[in-house]
Amino acid sequence: MKFSTAAALFFAPSVLAFAPAQPAFRPVTSLKSTEAAAETKAFAKLPASVKPGVVTGQALVDLLQHAKKEGFAIPGVNIVGSNSINACMEAAAKYGGPIMITFSKGGGAYIAGKTLKNENDSASVAGCIAGAKHVREVAKLYGVPVVLHTDHCQKSWLPWIDQLMDANEAYFKEHGEPLFSSHMLDLSEEPLEENIAICKKYLERMAKCNVLLEFELGVTGGEEDGVDNSDVDNDKLYTQPEEVYYAYKELGSVPNGHFTCAASFGNVHGVYAPGNVELRPIILHNTQKYIQEKEGCEDTKPMMFVFHGGSGSSTEDIQYAIEAGVIKMNIDTDTQWAFWDGMREYEAKYHDYLQGQIGNPEGPDKPNKKYYDPRMPLRAGEEAMANRLVKAAQDLNCVNVLN
Repeated sequence: MKFSTAAALFFAPSVLAFAPAQPAFRPVTSLKSTEAAAETKAFAKLPASVKPGVVTGQALVDLLQHAKKEGFAIPGVNIVGSNSINACMEAAAKYGGPIMITFSKGGGAYIAGKTLKNENDSASVAGCIAGAKHVREVAKLYGVPVVLHTDHCQKSWLPWIDQLMDANEAYFKEHGEPLFSSHMLDLSEEPLEENIAICKKYLERMAKCNVLLEFELGVTGGEEDGVDNSDVDNDKLYTQPEEVYYAYKELGSVPNGHFTCAASFGNVHGVYAPGNVELRPIILHNTQKYIQEKEGCEDTKPMMFVFHGGSGSSTEDIQYAIEAGVIKMNIDTDTQWAFWDGMREYEAKYHDYLQGQIGNPEGPDKPNKKYYDPRMPLRAGEEAMANRLVKAAQDLNCVNVLN
């Protein structure tokens, strides 16, 4: 397939795994418009459509395609409240790159409050929406692109996504863009045809308000936030190229549909001793070659992949996966540990100041309020988490990719 303009790179379905864009997403073509876009470009190294704050729609497509082309992946971080949310954006500002803030069903319920009954997913929905609105209020202040995403949603959890889509549509009607940038559907435990049929149905709805779909093929092992695949058959940990191509063709037929694929190549949630997890990123390389040959396209990486179960992975495996078109890697276990470790170190350092409200090594009448103020250990957790994310960004080639 030949491409006569740069715009074709972003919109040809066989190249992007996206259906043809509708007029609302057509690129700027006139010289005058192009010059105006260049004048208002927020980041020297990113497409002009990408601005500080929450990134959705065509700007998100441009950002992910740029990451694939330039060989970096965005950290996708599970969060549980404003402390971890802010640590993500603080880290992105430090390493000079985008960040994906990821809400889970359980994380949303935690944000809303653990005493809530969560009937009909009410707490999960309210918490995710509240967290998303917090990000939208402060993200621009950090000066980085932020992707608002939700994590694994199995078949029985679809009502959660239904309600978040209601929120997206209401926000789109008022603001011209969705509340969230993207949602993940994890129907990997269902037969392939059913998995993709449901994903296609949801993508048709998402496409109307410019929400990107992430879908899963194969199963990510281990356990995370209520999704337990620790006893899954080993064969299901490795996705076949034919399965990815089937999804590519089916989802690519949705007008204005945008999607990424979480194909399993031995990924496991959690962190394990070396040798217990066998990642095979070569599966992703082989899949790209398979799709390219089937489609006859020039792009050597027609599918955009995401990497689940990234905690504890070797730098070599991570970067080999990025070479195969991985544009985002999920991180949860390592950042959870980092947050806790920061608070643990704070307690150890100030232990003698945290045994009572009055009295410490400086004197029996000395107050300790400035040490036991909850903001102090929480801030230590934020700093440690942010530092761990800077290291993750280095592994993902995502440092200094803005300017």
